[in-house]
Amino acid sequence: MKLELLHQPDSAIAKILMDPQEELIVEAGAMVAMSGFVNVSTTLRKGKGGGVFGGLKRMLAGESLFMSVFRSGNSSAELYLAPKLIGDILPYTLDETELVVQSTGYMASTPGVDIDLGFTGFKSLFSGESLFWLTASGSGLVLLSAFGGIYEVEVDGDYVVDTGHIVAFERTLDYSIAKANKSWLGAVFGGEGFVCQFRGHGKVFCQTHNPGSFGRLVGSKLPPR
Repeated sequence: MKLELLHQPDSAIAKILMDPQEELIVEAGAMVAMSGFVNVSTTLRKGKGGGVFGGLKRMLAGESLFMSVFRSGNSSAELYLAPKLIGDILPYTLDETELVVQSTGYMASTPGVDIDLGFTGFKSLFSGESLFWLTASGSGLVLLSAFGGIYEVEVDGDYVVDTGHIVAFERTLDYSIAKANKSWLGAVFGGEGFVCQFRGHGKVFCQTHNPGSFGRLVGSKLPPR
């Protein structure tokens, strides 16, 4: 399988060249175009993170109940994927480290990757973000999507990221949710809200735009239904 990312960072699209008998699991709705002979099926997945229960858990994290499986068959095939929001795509190779993915950050993965629901604890209940994040484990390729550009931060010690700008982070990092401002008044009116305080060593992947803030801004301009 060969991957080429086009039109980065604001309107990224993934061009994937699949060898014969290859398979890719994709978040529902991410396919843009493909070779006419590619076999497409809908699945709840099997094994860890699969089945009806696994699908329902993914829904809690803001993902689709079903996922699409693309198979190339006996010939090489071409597949194009794009994020639901205007933004970037990042390939991440899983090996020994698990990856915690923010809601809507997962786009696709190879069959050796397990996607399950990770409970982030009540410490994220008041963060304004998802209480449940996805956990990617196993081995293989994961495609992450972002709103706006996506960039990597190598954390060695302490690091702070606004909760709405997190795409994913490596499981080697410990974290806690806190107010950006020491006072509740400052947190509410200062515009910063809640942040994620990371500790340890590992990578955090951030997006340049906050989907929640964008939604609130656009929503306030729309006429009432």
